[in-house]
Amino acid sequence: MSNSSFYADSEAPIVILSAKKHFDELTTDDAKLYAHYLSRASHYGTRAVLRSVSPESENIYDLILTIHDVLNKPATNEDYIEVIGKKLPDSSEIVTLYLEYASQFLSNLGNYKSFGDKKFIPKLTEEQFDKLISEGIANTKVTELYKSVREALFSTEAALLGWPANGHASGYYPGSIAITQEEAEDVNKALAAKGIMPENTRVEKKADKEFIVHVASAETTNKTDYYPKEVFTSDNGAQISFKFGDHSEDFVKIVDSLAEAKKHVANETQSKLLEYYIESFKTGSMNAHKKSQIEWVKDLKPEVESNIGFIETYRDPAGIRGEWEGLVAMVNHDRTAKFSALVDNATHFIADLPWDKVYEKDTFTPPDFTSLEVLTFAGSGVPAGINIPNYDDVRLNFGFKNVSLGNVLSANPKKPKKEEEITFIDPSLQEKFIKWRDDAFEVQVGLHELLGHGTGKLLQETAPGVFNFDKEKVQPKTWYKSTETWSSLFGTTSGSFEECRAELVALYLILKKPLEVLPIFGLTEATDQKDVKFIATLLMARAGLLGLEFWDPKSKKWGQPHMQARFGIFKVLHKAGVVSLKYTDEKTFDDLEIVVDESKLDDVAVEALGDFLSHLALYKSTANVTEGLPYYHGKTEVTEDYGRFRDTVLNKKKPRRHLIQANTFVSSDGTVEVREYEESEVGMIQSFYERAV
Repeated sequence: MSNSSFYADSEAPIVILSAKKHFDELTTDDAKLYAHYLSRASHYGTRAVLRSVSPESENIYDLILTIHDVLNKPATNEDYIEVIGKKLPDSSEIVTLYLEYASQFLSNLGNYKSFGDKKFIPKLTEEQFDKLISEGIANTKVTELYKSVREALFSTEAALLGWPANGHASGYYPGSIAITQEEAEDVNKALAAKGIMPENTRVEKKADKEFIVHVASAETTNKTDYYPKEVFTSDNGAQISFKFGDHSEDFVKIVDSLAEAKKHVANETQSKLLEYYIESFKTGSMNAHKKSQIEWVKDLKPEVESNIGFIETYRDPAGIRGEWEGLVAMVNHDRTAKFSALVDNATHFIADLPWDKVYEKDTFTPPDFTSLEVLTFAGSGVPAGINIPNYDDVRLNFGFKNVSLGNVLSANPKKPKKEEEITFIDPSLQEKFIKWRDDAFEVQVGLHELLGHGTGKLLQETAPGVFNFDKEKVQPKTWYKSTETWSSLFGTTSGSFEECRAELVALYLILKKPLEVLPIFGLTEATDQKDVKFIATLLMARAGLLGLEFWDPKSKKWGQPHMQARFGIFKVLHKAGVVSLKYTDEKTFDDLEIVVDESKLDDVAVEALGDFLSHLALYKSTANVTEGLPYYHGKTEVTEDYGRFRDTVLNKKKPRRHLIQANTFVSSDGTVEVREYEESEVGMIQSFYERAV
């Protein structure tokens, strides 16, 4: 594979994630200060994200910010070109390519794509980058940083995130000796036996049968009974010890910021929430973090919503270590009203899902379902919606929250670099697609988060001989033992499997119950409902086709769980005849188009989606790994008749958006200022520079 397939994107859309209006509408100074200090705490975890991606990511980050500093913070792309051009004439193209790489790096918080986990490198040649550093910038500190990352910056040897012993990259397993999957799983099993949750850890192999578990904490010594005091031995004879203070310097700042935020809480629940955050990030105790999530679930409809910690585990090849995330956002009251109506009707919609009620929770507990405008989302990427916490027992006993991130859904550049063209659909559908995609996606996200992730019962033996279901009546072949969880049984496939189940729930209900679902989102006209059903199906089918980018034909593996899920849905719709692929060019498939048969949406599509969904739901509920994994892998397998379209997808792929987030600053009079930035590569750099200093 040539290096060109790894090049950073050119002319990517850059969008300000604007939340100033909703921040200014907060009713008290305390709420604004609460949001400010939570944002600071969130962003102080930036280096923890970088260190979990690749060994070189943190130094590349420092290189970008140091260049910006020594050039005296040029305000625009044009200023960058002018400043560097004084020392390096005719360097306009070189500077532009550098800025595009820098913006993509900061947008992903690392040199691997947050969506797909594939490495990207500068479009500059090594010689051009050398010249930019040595002549265009000519600064000792910059030169030293560049030397430290130059080889890794351009190398495509570790093309994907994964197990280091398999030639991939992962910051979750640092050190000079590559850990194997088997060794990591042995350590993970030993931690689980001690009751230690691994989300905030990294594992270093020091020698054969010798491993250090690095714990993220402000404290550099063990100050909690949550962790063993002594070295212990795994089942395979490995010696495991703990080292505290991973990211210590950053976590001291996180703890200090949370202590400031605690002075401005709105209620006692928020105060307890922050107390547990502080304990967790200070000592490394994940039990304290779990307690924080219980308080977070109890904090209903706050003016300022926030959730912080090592949350999602997608990027760890073992699927259990989390990536630092920090969400701070304000409520969009108009949109939240729609979601409240969806919650009110949830029980009714659940009855229409294609599985027997014995596989559904005895009582559906409506979650706090809110549409938010994001002020801060520290992490490698910003999702459109979230459903957390991820602790199964907290979800079962206390509930969860569904959050739709409204300004993420609607974010589009104010001044697009080029006219938008939607690939793989007929030119006659372009206008309709652009008109309805945001509405269709909003409905899809709402149903996905609430009824997708919020439904389904895990049949479990909660204690020896004690079951949370009627064993005589249901008689499943398998069920969860008391020490087993969904993710521990289904492993690295669990994330994609569950995302597929949630996506299916949403599209299934859009097509089966449009007259009841769509009016909740303000779609009351019959013609509008017809269009949204059609575009929602086309949106999913197109997403599935585009998912081929994230499938590796060499290893036959998927690199992105959501896209594997969407490809499976596209494949099922294609096999059912709801979706077809039209082309005349049988060599390059350059004119490939997705065609949706609208006449089949009400029956054939519903039946095909329902069959797929019912299988996934049953396998998950009954812990049926033996049948469930082969079934899912078969549904998402990229056979030759689909794989042949991958090159076309890659050739036509469009750059993902780069989202610039605002910063907040406390003025001398105690008021909080929100600062937004120009929609440009330099605007992205400046936003990171100002939150790092």
